[in-house]
Amino acid sequence: MDSLIANTTVVLLAAGHGKRMLPLTKSTPKPLLTVGQHSLIEHHLKRISAQGFKHVVINIAHLAEQFPTALGDGQQYGLRIDYSDESQTGALETAGGLKNALTLIKSDPFITINADIWTDYDFSNLIKQPPQLAKLVMVDNPEHNPEGDFGLSDTGLLNNTANEKLTFSGIAIYHKTVFEKLEHGKQALAPIFHRLIDENALQGTKLMGEWQDIGTPERLEELRLKHARPN
Repeated sequence: MDSLIANTTVVLLAAGHGKRMLPLTKSTPKPLLTVGQHSLIEHHLKRISAQGFKHVVINIAHLAEQFPTALGDGQQYGLRIDYSDESQTGALETAGGLKNALTLIKSDPFITINADIWTDYDFSNLIKQPPQLAKLVMVDNPEHNPEGDFGLSDTGLLNNTANEKLTFSGIAIYHKTVFEKLEHGKQALAPIFHRLIDENALQGTKLMGEWQDIGTPERLEELRLKHARPN
């Protein structure tokens, strides 16, 4: 299992503009905003490394040049970082960004994490029970998404029909085939999710630990206050 984790690529999705975080993101990409002594994305890198992963791909667009300057090649975290730069085309959204990054991703399946979330989730759990095609990590609905996204059946499949739905956490594991046939360019994930649900091919699992979507300055400040005490 250790070698399987070490050989699995983790993609950190960091290309978004972070418009809801303005004015903070006018001069700093959202994943490089700090909580304590480290940026949001650094907290991910440290956790990913501690869990045994070795290779990370980061897709970047908004203020893209700041990421290599801040994070380097990953050596300081015990990782190798490759950058998938979308700054020339503009952010390609999640599906388009993953299509663009496929040649840098060295494993199949691979894990993706939104760089602007905060969680204590053990990402290696996704390797222990890999999906046939795709599996999303779901959470209880936060205040900003009370209706949720998808239902989770007893058999572990996601659906659009359940009365009680959960929210997609921004953490997932995919096989490359989900994206290989896509055209290059800007593409969202939602249509892919709905297609997979129609094919009974989108699996889910529920995160029981800490999770927060750092989508607004207020939520960032709440997180900073919560973690202000020394580790």
